[in-house]
Amino acid sequence: MEMGSELSKTVATFIVQKILLDDVGLRYICATAERFFAVGSVLANMVVSLAEQPSTRLLKHIIRCYLRLSDNSRACAALQTCLPDMLKDGTFNNCLRDDPTTRRWLQQLLLNVTGAGMGAAPQPGLDHMMGI
Repeated sequence: MEMGSELSKTVATFIVQKILLDDVGLRYICATAERFFAVGSVLANMVVSLAEQPSTRLLKHIIRCYLRLSDNSRACAALQTCLPDMLKDGTFNNCLRDDPTTRRWLQQLLLNVTGAGMGAAPQPGLDHMMGI
């Protein structure tokens, strides 16, 4: 997923996304810390590379992968410490300006990871951070 052209990275990430969207696939990836961190570290490295060379299409699939990982309680807890800061600090706001669906996914991911998506009070500033 980290090597090759933007298209090959996008296709590889899309395949991982499809695996994660399946309940069996999500359970398999999250069954062991090693599997989760293998996927998580590749996604994090890709986020860093996207800051240097943005691709809205690839970012969309990466955010969707993280969002799906956050559906698993153990993975969500781990994402509290290993979700890349660049997804939290507005680095990609310009990239996502014209993609309301991905902006909503990122906002939901941040809510899930901060605990606001689990019945806690909404975190102030998330709407502002997303440029909404």
